[in-house]
Amino acid sequence: MVRKTTKKTAAAKPAKKAKPANQKVAAKTSTKVAAKTTEKPVAPYAMVAEKAGGPSVFKKVPLELPKPKKGEVLIRHTAIGINFLDVYQRTGLYPLEFPTTLGNEGAGVVEALGAGVKGLKVGDRVAYVVNGGAYASHRIIAADRLVKIPPKVSDAEAAAAMLKGLTVQYLVNDCYKPKKGETVLFQAAAGGVGLIAGQWLKAIGVNAIGTAGGAAKCKLAKASGYTQVIDYRAKDFVAEVKRLTKGKGVPAVYDSVGKDTFPGSLQVLRKFGIYVLFGQSSGVVTDFKLSDLAAGGSLFVTRPTLFHFIAERTDLERRARQLFSMMSSGKVKIKVNQTFALSDVAKAHKALEARQTTGQTVLIP
Repeated sequence: MVRKTTKKTAAAKPAKKAKPANQKVAAKTSTKVAAKTTEKPVAPYAMVAEKAGGPSVFKKVPLELPKPKKGEVLIRHTAIGINFLDVYQRTGLYPLEFPTTLGNEGAGVVEALGAGVKGLKVGDRVAYVVNGGAYASHRIIAADRLVKIPPKVSDAEAAAAMLKGLTVQYLVNDCYKPKKGETVLFQAAAGGVGLIAGQWLKAIGVNAIGTAGGAAKCKLAKASGYTQVIDYRAKDFVAEVKRLTKGKGVPAVYDSVGKDTFPGSLQVLRKFGIYVLFGQSSGVVTDFKLSDLAAGGSLFVTRPTLFHFIAERTDLERRARQLFSMMSSGKVKIKVNQTFALSDVAKAHKALEARQTTGQTVLIP
C-alpha cells in the first residue's frame, strides 16, 4: 500500500515551527475546547519520520496548524492507532517521500470546521482511517473521511479498531464470506486483526482455526473465539489443519504473515479454495507462480487493500456502521493491551517489531 505525499521539504530548524501535515490552529480555539473538556491544552506537535530506517528516525516537531479549508475539519487527537503498516512505511518497504508523518488511524475531538462541512459540530467525537498523518497531536482532515464514534465505544477503542476492524469487516464480507458452520484458517490469530477476526467469526457461527507463536498467544487467541489454535512454533500447521479437517482442508485462508506462511497456506486449501493475503509481516512473497494455483486444485488468490474498500463515502459509512454495531453489542471487544505516549512512538515500534505486543496498541498525545 503506497500513499502519495507532498514534495519533500527540508527538515525544520529547531527554532522554527514545521508544517509536515498542512496544519494550523489558533490558541483561542484550543483554550476554549480545553476549558470544556477540563484537559490540559497540548501544544501542537508531530512525531516526524525524517528518513526511512529504524525506530530512531522519529523526531518531535512543533506544528503550526492552519484553519481548515472548505470541506475540512480540525481535530485534536485523543488516541492514535499503531499498525504493522506503519512499520512497512517507516522502513521503506512501502516507499514514501521523507520527512513524513506516519500513522493511519486515530480518534479525537472536532475543534474547528471548514466551510461547507455538514453533519459535524465542534466537540463531536470522531474517528478515521486514512493514509498517513496520524502521529500528531492535531491534524486537518477531509470531513468525508470522518465517522462519529457511538456512545458505547471509547476513543481508544475506536482509534485501535478503524484500520484493523474495518479490515476484518471486508475480509469476511467481500474477500470470502464464510457460511455458518464452515471452517476457515486465520494466520496470526493473536495479532491485532486476528483477535478481532476470531470474535467476529464466532459471532457469525464460523469455526475458525488460528495460528499463533507460543502458549501465551495461543491462549489469548482461544479466548477470542477461535475453535482451535495451533502453536506454529511447536507443530506443523499444515499437518494440524489437515488433521482437524479430516484431510478435507479449508475453503479459505486469511493471511497477514506472508513469506513464512505462504507455501503452507496453499497446501491446506481444499479444491477451489481462496488464499487471502492481506499483509506480509514476515516478508514479501517472492516465489509465487500461477501454476501453483492449478497444482493445488484450481485455487484462487487475492491481495486486497483496505483503502480500496472504503474509497467511497457510502462504503466507509456502511462498513464503519457494521463495525461499531459489533463493538457496541459486545460481540467484538477491542482490547487495548498497550499504550504509549505519542512522544514514545519509537518504543512502540520496537515492541511491535519484536512481537512483544498483543491485541491493540494506541498512542496517547
